[in-house]
Amino acid sequence: MKIYTFHKKQNLPISIEQAWDFLSNPENLKTITPDYMGFHMVSGADKPMYPEQIIQYIVTPVLRIKTTWVTEITHVRDKHYFVDEQRFGLYALWHHKHFIKEIEGGGEMEDIIDYKVPFGFLGQLVHPILVKPKLEEIFNYRTRKLEELFGVYITVFNETNN
Repeated sequence: MKIYTFHKKQNLPISIEQAWDFLSNPENLKTITPDYMGFHMVSGADKPMYPEQIIQYIVTPVLRIKTTWVTEITHVRDKHYFVDEQRFGLYALWHHKHFIKEIEGGGEMEDIIDYKVPFGFLGQLVHPILVKPKLEEIFNYRTRKLEELFGVYITVFNETNN
């Protein structure tokens, strides 16, 4: 069983409160997701984020195939971090930690995603040519979108292990 890690940091010239308010609001996920993914929130985003919150979306990540994705917010520490874990969806494992901290001139957001692709050995073969590039593309889009929304940014670190 191969577990991959995706790690990205981005600095934003906004306060920690602004960063938290935007990033911890599930409804804003559509704003920072590429349009081609057909992101549609089905349920669970009608309240501020809280532990045990279940959020259901429909996404179209590949070949126009609509997929239901269900995540649970498992941990929340106000203005510091939250964790979402996939309960049903594309991955065999998806554990996404979102950290936010104050830095000089704004806030730093950090994402650490531990994930496992489905289909065993076949999934591992497809990972470097489909899954990893798609994940990087989605997060690069998010970086650009946050830059548009909040101004100048600096990407500090972007790495996916193999």
